[in-house]
Amino acid sequence: MNYPYMPKSTALWLIENTALTFEQIADFCGLHELEVKNIADAESSKIQGLNPVLNGQVTREDIAACEADPEKRLTLREEIVVAQKAQNKKGVGYTPKLHRQNRLGGILWILKNYPELSDGQIARLMRSTNPTVASVRNKTHKSYSVIQIQSPIVLGLVSESALQDAMAKIKK
Repeated sequence: MNYPYMPKSTALWLIENTALTFEQIADFCGLHELEVKNIADAESSKIQGLNPVLNGQVTREDIAACEADPEKRLTLREEIVVAQKAQNKKGVGYTPKLHRQNRLGGILWILKNYPELSDGQIARLMRSTNPTVASVRNKTHKSYSVIQIQSPIVLGLVSESALQDAMAKIKK
């Protein structure tokens, strides 16, 4: 689940400059295939294309190989994946748009399974705000009635080691 930074801009560049399928672009950028199609169909876009080759996220050879074989998928270069993992250990990073709606469910899961964590710790883990965590804890959040409880570890919103580190801080 490693996606490039600024996925819509990357998708736009790939649409305009390669012969990749919408499905390949969607898989690489972490977008839905229909989102990629809408980006392609937009006549005037406020999005500026971002070249993933110049950013070092993918090589030109990988793109050429995927253009030749529609079943093949682009992947981020290993250096970028390592950098993203290092960023995620700090608790800061990019949450793909696909997973943003799951954040509230992850907060609720942590509140139910680890009630001893403070709102600040949960907010830091889930890349949210203290008022959001407090409103979910108090059941006053505007979307509380439709929140689906989901493990943020399974969704990839927080690492298990980061959650265990937060628990270890409490036990001290």
